[in-house]
Amino acid sequence: MGTYDSVVIGAGQAGLSASYHLERRDIAHVVLDADAAPGGAWQHRWDSLSMVDVHGVAALPDSDSPHPGSEPANVVVPAYFADYERAHALPVLRPVQVDRVTDDDGLLVVRAGERAWTTRTLVNATGTWSQPHLPYYPGRETFLGEQLHTHQYPGAEHFRGRRVVVVGGGASAVQLLGELAPVTDTLWVTRSEPVWRTDDFTPERGREAVALVEERVRRGLSPASVVSVTGLVLREQERAAAALGAYRRHPMFVAVEPDGVRMADGSLEPADVILWATGFRPALRHLAPLHLRSEHGGIRLDGTTAVADPRIQLVGYGPSASTIGANRAGRSAARGVSRWLASGRAQDTSSMASSA
Repeated sequence: MGTYDSVVIGAGQAGLSASYHLERRDIAHVVLDADAAPGGAWQHRWDSLSMVDVHGVAALPDSDSPHPGSEPANVVVPAYFADYERAHALPVLRPVQVDRVTDDDGLLVVRAGERAWTTRTLVNATGTWSQPHLPYYPGRETFLGEQLHTHQYPGAEHFRGRRVVVVGGGASAVQLLGELAPVTDTLWVTRSEPVWRTDDFTPERGREAVALVEERVRRGLSPASVVSVTGLVLREQERAAAALGAYRRHPMFVAVEPDGVRMADGSLEPADVILWATGFRPALRHLAPLHLRSEHGGIRLDGTTAVADPRIQLVGYGPSASTIGANRAGRSAARGVSRWLASGRAQDTSSMASSA
């Protein structure tokens, strides 16, 4: 095909939702996915993460949710995505690792090595999993033990008998401590005091939390995670770790040394492993040639539409970085694409009439 009406980058929850809604609007498009198989980031998550742990996955449009239970999420969700792609005949190409997107005289060119796709609009659904955030602390490179990030987590048994320093104040740190503390010695460090949620998380509270994240992206700030405004909560499977004192938080260390971490009070905490549960950043490097970022470092959005370039829709970014949010964002992105295409065609018709 010469020029697509839209190209979707990424075939996770947000990308599949966007493709479904583009299909319903008869918008010619293709979905480019970096992975060799369906499943998005879910196929890369650790084996001990069950469907119970993730509180289920929201149903994709015109589909039932995958079955909640004790089965590994990295098996259940990829199978669900694969079935969905087949059932709706979504135009997914893989593996395609997009390098960059450029503007060529009003059309967008999506490039992956020697291959390229030309399109009128773009839906970016690349998520965050490929961009783990690993903050630097003095001496980190001198540590003689093992250092790994959440996205490399191999399961609790890997750490048995070794002292693990868990870094990070988010939900993943809480969950991993819940698995690790019953089998080995742990130390939890965070930059700031964690905020624990003690009341019921009502739908109203959820909407308030999402609204706060939406306000950040409207202003062009880097998006915060929804959990950063909802607070943390312990689940039943983390009670044993709590009883062992795993959630007694310590202030962040100031340096890393060969045998441990140096605390602000000068003491040395010995460590065999540093587990960085320090989150992820949006995978957006391929969009850099389009200059979408605001002076505040984020991409300013109106819904899912990039304010700096309304040909671009961002889904799975900021407030839509959840399975429910991704579904809604996919629908919103398809509407945004349709609006832009209608506007462009109206302009073309007007131009033709003027020149007649």
